[in-house]
Amino acid sequence: FLMTVTTVMAQKLVPTQLPDALVASLESHPDLTYARYVEREMKLDLYRPKEQSRALTAIVCIHGGGWYKGERSSMTTLARALASRGYVAVTISYRLSGEAKFPAAIQDCKAAVRWLRAPEQVSRLDIDPARIGAFGASAGGNLAALLALDGTGDWGTGTRVAAVVDMSGLSDLREPIEASSLYRGDFVRAQLDFLGCAALTECATAAAASPVTLVDATDPPFLVTHSLDEFIPIAQSDALVTALRGADVAATYLTVEGDLHGVSILDDAMAARVVEFFRATLALVE
Repeated sequence: FLMTVTTVMAQKLVPTQLPDALVASLESHPDLTYARYVEREMKLDLYRPKEQSRALTAIVCIHGGGWYKGERSSMTTLARALASRGYVAVTISYRLSGEAKFPAAIQDCKAAVRWLRAPEQVSRLDIDPARIGAFGASAGGNLAALLALDGTGDWGTGTRVAAVVDMSGLSDLREPIEASSLYRGDFVRAQLDFLGCAALTECATAAAASPVTLVDATDPPFLVTHSLDEFIPIAQSDALVTALRGADVAATYLTVEGDLHGVSILDDAMAARVVEFFRATLALVE
């Protein structure tokens, strides 16, 4: 089949600071514990509108950083912007590769969804448990895609999510990902550290960590974005969209001119596309 790709121009970047009035319209719940591993507590920050008249859709925001670095605070502006549009938005910390290897990070993402669906959160935060989406950028895009594609069937139960935005994500870790010179470091080393392997030739976890291997016809809709000349090869997103569409999964694919990566792609126009995508897809889950 012929892949349909829409290429857009990057415009003004989303501001790092939101208007005070917008921030004041939100409830902020920082440092909530969503999972525990013995003495290790996994934390998230939660934002929601103060005024609402219905059960709210929740969005899990997953940061990037090559699986070995990064902080949930890098997603705060996005989460607040989503909350200002009527969502419950959470930014999550997950175990990085220096602490625990695959599948620890995706287990944490699943735990966050499970926490949101727990009756206590559904009741006190007015969350609709059938309408949970995920947003991830870079390594976070890989995790958001894994979150959506692992498992089959109903998007509104267990750890399934009903819609995904994947920005500059990594979809196939079975071969070395040769990042361009824009990346200051050894990305293959980061890839191997995440997988817990010395080499990819005999890496048992590589397939399980590759979203392209998990696609089936019951998977939720995706919005995939990638810059044409960024340091993560665009072939990673090409492969994911090909797999999704090959399984008749709804996949909108937007490429961006230039070399912006991850959340840097979120200009005003792209932010509007993200909000519209979540509005259209999550509204279908009733």
